[in-house]
Amino acid sequence: MLQMRSLLLFSSLLLTGCGSIQHLSSYTKQKDPLEPFNRGMYAFNDAVDRAVVKPVAQGYAASVPEPAKNMISNFFSNLDDVVVTANDLLQFKFKQALSDGSRVIFNSTFGLFGLFNVTERLPKHNEDFGQTLGYWGVPSGPYLVLPVLGPSSFRDGVGRYGDGYASVINNTEHVPTRNTAWALEGLDTRAGLLEQEKVLEEALIDRYSFIRDAYLMRRQSLVYDGSPPKINYDDEDWEE
Repeated sequence: MLQMRSLLLFSSLLLTGCGSIQHLSSYTKQKDPLEPFNRGMYAFNDAVDRAVVKPVAQGYAASVPEPAKNMISNFFSNLDDVVVTANDLLQFKFKQALSDGSRVIFNSTFGLFGLFNVTERLPKHNEDFGQTLGYWGVPSGPYLVLPVLGPSSFRDGVGRYGDGYASVINNTEHVPTRNTAWALEGLDTRAGLLEQEKVLEEALIDRYSFIRDAYLMRRQSLVYDGSPPKINYDDEDWEE
């Protein structure tokens, strides 16, 4: 939850070496013309996270039994596969859509509404409408930090709205149930990042720049299914 999602890339960025990170940071800064606003929003999100979200996540991680946490994670992962399958189809990835759609069907039935992952042999993919727009050539636009939601871009902001049409939670009409599901999903995600956060807190880095660079690097990789074009640091445009 919040900007901490980008912690998932901490280890991979360290492996690129300090020189590569420095070049990447200089390059991605070009994608951040709204940096003063974004840094202010980052500070706000970080304050909310430290004061409210992180303590609650720590309590959740400490008090909820591991089997229960696994079932909660599986449940939301299954709901996410619905959005993934929809974006598979929009990108004409029909073989992948068959795999992801099968995950939804079998986990929703034999896995008791997704509480158990009975499709471990089927790979879990990551697709969303922001990636779909990128797949069809829509540039990311400027980097943008959203209130509470954290790192994004103009394209990914539109993508979040588009994914809402396929989201089971968003389409739940009972408001208390929908809000509870949103809160629990965010809590589960935040709790899963607690261990990785320790590594970031011990590193002497500019957290804002690191999270921005990690986010943009990850999104670029996802749009190109792990094989993005080589970055030319002399070019003004990243995505071609």
